[in-house]
Amino acid sequence: MVTTSKDVGRQVRSRTSEVDDGDDGDDDSESEAARIRDQEARERLERNIRERDAAGTRKLMEPKVSKKEEEEMIRRSAAMEQDDTSDLRVVSRQMYLQKRREKKLLELRDDIIDHEYLFEGVKLTEAEEREFRYKKQIFELAKEHVENLDDIDEYRMPDAYDQEGGVNQEKRFAAAVQRYKDSAVGDKMNPFAEQEAWEEHQIGKATLKFGSKNKKQAVDDYQYVFEDGIDFIKESVMDGVQVERHKTFFSLDSYICCGCYLLNAVLILDVYSSSMKMHWMARLLKMLLQNLHFKRFKYDVFNNFRLANFSIAYDDRKTLPIYPYREELLQAVNDHQVLVIVGETGSGKTTQIPQYLHEAGYTKHGKVGCTQPRRVAAMSVAARVSQEMGVKLGHEVGYSIRFEDCTSEKTILKYMTDGMLLREFLGEPDLASYSVVMVDEAHERTLSTDILFGLVKDISRFRKDLKLLISSATLDAEKFSDYFDSAPIFKIPGRRFPVDIHFTKAPEADYIDAAIVTVLQIHVTQPPGDILVFLTGQEEIETVDEILKHRTRGLGTKIAELIICPIYANLPTELQAKIFEPTPEGARKVVLATNIAETSLTIDGIKYVVDPGFCKIKSYNPRTGMESLQINPISKASAMQRAGRSGRTGPGKCFRLYTAYNYHHDLEDNTVPEIQRTNLANVVLTLKSLGIHDLVNFDFMDPPPSEAILKALELLFALSALNSKGELTMVGRRMAEFPLDPMLSKMIVASDKYKCSDEIISIAAMLSVGNSIFYRPKDKQVHADNARLNFHTGNVGDHIALLNVYNSWKETNFSTQWCYENYIQVRSMKRARDIRDQLEGLLERVEIEITASPNDLDAVKKAITSGFFHHSARLQKTGAYKTVKNPQTVYIHPSSGLAQVLPRWVIYHELVLTAKEYMRQVIELKPDWLVEIAPHYYKLKDVEDTGSKKMPRGQGRAAMD
Repeated sequence: MVTTSKDVGRQVRSRTSEVDDGDDGDDDSESEAARIRDQEARERLERNIRERDAAGTRKLMEPKVSKKEEEEMIRRSAAMEQDDTSDLRVVSRQMYLQKRREKKLLELRDDIIDHEYLFEGVKLTEAEEREFRYKKQIFELAKEHVENLDDIDEYRMPDAYDQEGGVNQEKRFAAAVQRYKDSAVGDKMNPFAEQEAWEEHQIGKATLKFGSKNKKQAVDDYQYVFEDGIDFIKESVMDGVQVERHKTFFSLDSYICCGCYLLNAVLILDVYSSSMKMHWMARLLKMLLQNLHFKRFKYDVFNNFRLANFSIAYDDRKTLPIYPYREELLQAVNDHQVLVIVGETGSGKTTQIPQYLHEAGYTKHGKVGCTQPRRVAAMSVAARVSQEMGVKLGHEVGYSIRFEDCTSEKTILKYMTDGMLLREFLGEPDLASYSVVMVDEAHERTLSTDILFGLVKDISRFRKDLKLLISSATLDAEKFSDYFDSAPIFKIPGRRFPVDIHFTKAPEADYIDAAIVTVLQIHVTQPPGDILVFLTGQEEIETVDEILKHRTRGLGTKIAELIICPIYANLPTELQAKIFEPTPEGARKVVLATNIAETSLTIDGIKYVVDPGFCKIKSYNPRTGMESLQINPISKASAMQRAGRSGRTGPGKCFRLYTAYNYHHDLEDNTVPEIQRTNLANVVLTLKSLGIHDLVNFDFMDPPPSEAILKALELLFALSALNSKGELTMVGRRMAEFPLDPMLSKMIVASDKYKCSDEIISIAAMLSVGNSIFYRPKDKQVHADNARLNFHTGNVGDHIALLNVYNSWKETNFSTQWCYENYIQVRSMKRARDIRDQLEGLLERVEIEITASPNDLDAVKKAITSGFFHHSARLQKTGAYKTVKNPQTVYIHPSSGLAQVLPRWVIYHELVLTAKEYMRQVIELKPDWLVEIAPHYYKLKDVEDTGSKKMPRGQGRAAMD
């Protein structure tokens, strides 16, 4: 048989094909095995995270162990290990005597209370009276003795012995001094507290005080003259509805049903009889009590004030606009599974509806859950409701936010962030423990809220016993109704008081300056009442705060005191709480707030609102990948929300710093939902972590652009967060735990490979703060620029410069003075430190070891490249840069330390659009890193050497070094 060359070729090709097929089969099986291993590792990580959450979540309702008790427990366990029975006997005796002392003191207190009640009005013998006085004297002395013991300042010197039994004086001295360095230790632990208090008192005497009431009365009336006053036109009035104040009648049956509550009511009414004019009620209840044969009652005096607050709060509840519609609302909930509720902010929806449902019996078969878009709202509302119901927070009423669970088995009304309810879907997909779910502040349309809509809508279709309430503060409720299968709408009409709407005659060129002038005009010319000013962010709030203080300081006592209270997300909690403090008599409070005060916060006493008409909105272009936080005009719905904040406690006024024409013709009716104007990579990652894989058919209320979803999937696949089948990988599961952009999260996860997680979380924290690290005073711009360049020594790039800033600040023990000397904003640095601490805790949560490579900058740069390889650019002949993927012309931002160096290859953190498309936070990289780190994304041809090409004169020096 003759074999031709063609046959040989066919056989060779056949054999080659068989070999190739065999190799492909092997590759497929290996990749499938790798995928299965990755999925198993991811499931293992999820189990560990759930266990760590259960152990790490702070249970506020669990009994707390004092430091003394903890020390005794440690001492006792140590004695048990040494089998030291004599030591155990001493410890046991001490604990027994302490408990016995407390028990005897309580018994003596109860005897005195019973004696006073039972023998009231009965004449006693002289011996009996002397014995009773003696008993009371013993009780007072014993009580004073216990209180003095509790106030004793104890400090136990830790053992500082070496192995040979000698005393290590150096260590013992260090331990003694350390407690005075701790800023968290109170004044009682500070030996210089009295000296410092005296110095502060003396300084206070010399400090100029503004707006003092007595001084104002002593001076002549003064009319402040505005050189640049703003003219307003009253255009319309938002009508108000006066709610009739219902009289409160106490039901005796509710107290007689329990003797303990009855006796509590007696004591409360005795205490409040003079102020409440209800002394007759106290006498009546006492008579009823005497007719009942109660032998003895044990009760705690201090708990009675809780019930007193309950009775007053119950009276206030009836003044809310929602109260007249209580029965109609409950009937509507009973008749329909899904109900859309619309009412003005402050009408009582959030606090009252869950209570109405509880009173109607809905908590007999499950909890009533109420979601909030912000954790501050969830905590404050839960505290208010618990006070109104007369229960302890965490018992019948509780809240749940991330890493803090203030609930118990008794909890029937649960307030939580929408993110926490999303997480509950992981362990309870059907929400079986809930009988009612209320999605509050639905009009805000946050990302979490929109995802929650799709999930609860699906549950309501197969759980017919679940009641679903959608609460909104806007009148655009038809959209919610249509989404939830034509659900009925329940409207709570009206506002408590009317609000006058004022517009400017002409447009204002500078709304910041206009807001400041308007505040001063109101303060000088308008009757008493607090002011609420809406600004776009922290930077504007701090600017207005500083200018207002400067201008009022110059006027001194010529005007009344103006108390300035800022409120924004990054403000410490203790400073945020100041906006709720009552305004002193003779003064006026001005609250500087972001749009958080539109709906989530209700501040009593606000009579005037200043609305510049702007807010910060995040926008994203999926084609260019450019995301920016821009200041845009608000919507008409937001404008109405802002105006309504002034009509809560009395007739109000809203001063809009734009014309009526702008309002009617330029403003949109509603704000574009966040899900349609943001990078969806984080949303897709969240949905994948919740087990939702069919994103295309997910029931969004407003579906995001399909292009944005595809871009998000492509990015997550490139970041190795998803595998080829669209499943969440081990890397992706770790990334989902970080509250950051997915690229920042991948950078942190990749730092484990390069052993530089300590440096990377510092960089991530500094990047998360934004561009508010450095500042340039107008009169010291050259000094500020030089100080900034000191951190860029060696052209290390902006990321490493930020790391140098943080490390230098840390070396000075987080010195404030160091920040001033280097023109660095200390508030931003403190925020970065807080973010870094959170990220450090999350590293342990996702099982990543904290490692450092202080001398290996290439390792740090590779970790950054692992997250941001998508953001690479190459220098062109023109001096501009062109992005490697999706080519577009970009430039290094002038504020960058590499703006004059122009490396050939760079990685950038973000693109911002101002005069040009600028790259912000830039670092140099070697092009072969792109192929090494992301071979699935870059090929050799993408990063071919362009060094032979002629560079512009004086450019490309970094690549030649």
